[in-house]
Amino acid sequence: MTSATPGNSATRRRTRAQPCRWCGREVPDAGMGRRRQYCRQSCRQRAYEQRAQVKGTSVAPDAVVLSAEEAADLSDRLFQLRCAAEDVTTAVQEGATGAELLALCQDLLDAAKAADGWR
Repeated sequence: MTSATPGNSATRRRTRAQPCRWCGREVPDAGMGRRRQYCRQSCRQRAYEQRAQVKGTSVAPDAVVLSAEEAADLSDRLFQLRCAAEDVTTAVQEGATGAELLALCQDLLDAAKAADGWR
């Protein structure tokens, strides 16, 4: 049994947001008990349906299966992310102003958020 000391993991607060295992949205933390894995009941249901669909097949339960269109869309979003990162690098090398860098960093952050929502 563990004691409740300030450095003990039993008393530490969770500060990092956890993404939904299905859609990637942020899952609100109730603060007590086990962390939720899904942001909504519908995400939990879709995950269950996918696990049930691949059960008994050669497809791994945690495999990600994308259609050709979804894969192309993800590839496009990753390309946009890379371009935004290159824009920031180029701007720094060319001595851009703080306002210009801030705008480019916001574009980079937007591209990263778009690329993160792949489900």
